[in-house]
Amino acid sequence: MQQLSTSSGRIVLRCCTVHSSWSPLPTPLCVGASSDRKCKKQQPQQQKRMDENPAPPASAAATGAMTGTEQPEPEPGTSVASTAAAGSHEDGEGAAAAAAEPSDGSSKTVSEQIASLLWGGKIKPDVFRRWLQGFSFSDCEPSALVQRDGGPCCVIAPVQAYLLKILLAESPAHSFNELTADKCKTLLIQAVCQILMKCKTDAYRIVTLEGEGHEQAGPSGDPAAVRQDDGTEHEPSEAPVGPGVDTHDAAMVRPSTVQRTAGSSTNATWTAEAFHERIRFREHAHIDEVHQFYAQNYHVLTDECGVLLLLYTVLQTKGLEHILSEMSDPTESLIHDTYGCGSQALINLMLTGRAVPHVWDNEQDVGGMKLKGINQQSDIGFITVMEQLQYCTVGFFYKNPKNPVWVMGSDTHLTVLFSHERRLVSPETPGELARRVFRQFDPDGSNFIPGPVLQDVLVELMRSRLDPENLGIILLNAFMSEFFPDEKKSTPDTFDLLHYNGIPNSNYGSVVQYSRGQAVLLESDVRMCNPSDPMLTCLQTKWPTIEVNWAGNRTPSLN
Repeated sequence: MQQLSTSSGRIVLRCCTVHSSWSPLPTPLCVGASSDRKCKKQQPQQQKRMDENPAPPASAAATGAMTGTEQPEPEPGTSVASTAAAGSHEDGEGAAAAAAEPSDGSSKTVSEQIASLLWGGKIKPDVFRRWLQGFSFSDCEPSALVQRDGGPCCVIAPVQAYLLKILLAESPAHSFNELTADKCKTLLIQAVCQILMKCKTDAYRIVTLEGEGHEQAGPSGDPAAVRQDDGTEHEPSEAPVGPGVDTHDAAMVRPSTVQRTAGSSTNATWTAEAFHERIRFREHAHIDEVHQFYAQNYHVLTDECGVLLLLYTVLQTKGLEHILSEMSDPTESLIHDTYGCGSQALINLMLTGRAVPHVWDNEQDVGGMKLKGINQQSDIGFITVMEQLQYCTVGFFYKNPKNPVWVMGSDTHLTVLFSHERRLVSPETPGELARRVFRQFDPDGSNFIPGPVLQDVLVELMRSRLDPENLGIILLNAFMSEFFPDEKKSTPDTFDLLHYNGIPNSNYGSVVQYSRGQAVLLESDVRMCNPSDPMLTCLQTKWPTIEVNWAGNRTPSLN
């Protein structure tokens, strides 16, 4: 595989900042290319071949039930990716064609176009370095993932959200601190499997490092060696434990490699070139095979390249052509080339399985261009403080997911909000439906709409009842009282909220743990805006009259 060039220079770790879909500049978010725009053809690349590695041994026990999901029915016919890949050998895209061939247990090369789509033309060393981390759990919160550096939150937060979705369905709140390491390991694998099920087109394509079986190969190719910054290699047992690694849980899950994994998080010198030379994928037809692979090779997720390997697995499983067909601008990279944070298309891919670039419902026609959004109710929700600043509009499907779990977006980071109150995601009542329709004509949230909007819907008698003083406006309270006088709310007035932020320094005491609060929905229709409280501002995009009392009077950070 052709090596990707990187610029040399001093590596500087910086916090994740605004990604392309949430620019703080006053530019409209809806501006973009048409969804029908084709990706430019790239010049053929000569691909390297590698020796075939035997597939990991299969366990005799069936593990399909352990995924926590139902297996989808096989898709009839030939997929788009398979059809496109069939003739790509003539264009020098042998890797894409190999991905469409029946699984025979052999490893295949990851297409360079995947890396180009992800990173853009050039990968900065400091950006790539921030993505070198595996999945690890907090010492103080057994089910909370730790994020070491800014950038990978667009992968870690969705995985955490799906993990919590599974956990909320299985365990009461009081048992969160009683989870064992083995249980958390199972939850992580189940969350990964559920994300991959949403992305699957024709096969699951698990990306690992070349030579990786039950041991993670280091940059030198020696599975047990980790290279220091001075170029020397050492035995992993001598490596110190680095920050952000839960040594206790790792020791229980994989005691023989704790020191290597922890040491590699701070001392290994994986470069973008070395990583992309080594990654390969194997195909699996069924989700239980994927679960079995990760159960037998759990270190693929926990070692220092774990987050990146899962990201490439998602992209390979989805397929390049499917991703490009869903993006508005195929020339825009999924990871910001300067700040290292994920685009909205990548966030949507991780949450819904579709790499659409917008968060509104369905498609919207903007200047003659059909811009794609979320096409159905999602398992996991999404709300963002950027909506309050009118940089975007989050649709009903994202604000009202099937489970009481929402990924929260600030201008720099992604966190997760969740609740044990299932009624927060109960079906809409007729009154709530009417309220939502009313607000579609009230985009500013001022609780009134222009009178002419109703001229084609209501007769003059109804207008006189709703606007007796002929002011030319229809008040929300009058509208609801007229049509739904006995409305019963499906949402409770009070409920619990919990918040997750994976960066230790953003948590009280610099340890990752859930922040707990009690929420109250006030009766008033007047929204109390507080620009100095981003958490409340973000919550009010979903619940306009919400107030939350957080434990210890400490409002959790969105950054």
